[in-house]
Amino acid sequence: MMLENKKILITGATGFVGSNLVRRLADLGTKVFIFVRKDSLLWRIDDIKDKFRINIVDITDENRLKHVVSEIMPDGIIHSAVYGGYPFQKDWKKIFDINLTGTVNVLNACKEVGFEFFINTGSSSEYGIKDTPIKETDMLDPVTAYGVAKASASLYCSFIAKTESLPITTLRLFSPYGYYEDRARLVPYLILSALRGELPCLSSSKNVRDFIFIDDVVEAYLKAIENIDKIKGEIINIGSGEQHTVSELVEKVMQLIGSQLMPVWDAVANSRKEPKCWQADIAKSKKLLNWYPETSLSEGLRKTVKWFEKNKGLLRHYWETESCGGVAKR
Repeated sequence: MMLENKKILITGATGFVGSNLVRRLADLGTKVFIFVRKDSLLWRIDDIKDKFRINIVDITDENRLKHVVSEIMPDGIIHSAVYGGYPFQKDWKKIFDINLTGTVNVLNACKEVGFEFFINTGSSSEYGIKDTPIKETDMLDPVTAYGVAKASASLYCSFIAKTESLPITTLRLFSPYGYYEDRARLVPYLILSALRGELPCLSSSKNVRDFIFIDDVVEAYLKAIENIDKIKGEIINIGSGEQHTVSELVEKVMQLIGSQLMPVWDAVANSRKEPKCWQADIAKSKKLLNWYPETSLSEGLRKTVKWFEKNKGLLRHYWETESCGGVAKR
């Protein structure tokens, strides 16, 4: 599918994943429309604001949403609006309002005008605790309100796609990292702590994640758009297919920065029960999307560290944040 001059609507466009999608799609010559709240922070995309059109829309406001969507008439939609992915986002009502009701509202509004593709953003949190690499066919058993809401939204999108034969799919992301990620996330926290010369406060060194570089994630969305006709109603894992311990991650980051700092382990309690395995089985994405993660963890971290070092001015509000004992503990 040729994307040049296509009208693409992106929700969650000021977030980590959404902002990277805005940048890539703008570079491809698409007409990008974004939904933001009145209080959304635009720092991730403020330098390219001439390349997209802003619409102030709360996705829980069904009437406003339908009105704006009918004016835009998007060719395609990437739905990445989210709340609850951070430990400090604890408002359960808001978690369900945005992740579930918001998804239903966006999809219903877009159904009324028609579309060529609708890509929903899911989360590995939908699976819950597993002991082996996770397949899309594994039982969903989320252990957080966020996981429950995201699982419900993914299943709803799949249901509508199959019952109404609509070009809708869900990409279930594991642990993306890279440019423009929020300081509250593990990788930026480690990098910023090391660059400030401060000890990072972490939980267990044995915790595991499937880290996937943001460039590979963005490419997965493009592949999903390209192959939308054969993935209607599908839910597809997007991860590296490998898992790494937090200890491994720390070692790689400190080596890249040239820091001798050692984290304070077990200084922060786990926010939930930690799985023995957090690794995506990506056979389905390879088969249906012809998508393969191309960036190793070492290379992705190298690019991420370089970006953070280069963008100290953009990230100036981060440098005042304390590490151990401060608000950015992980």
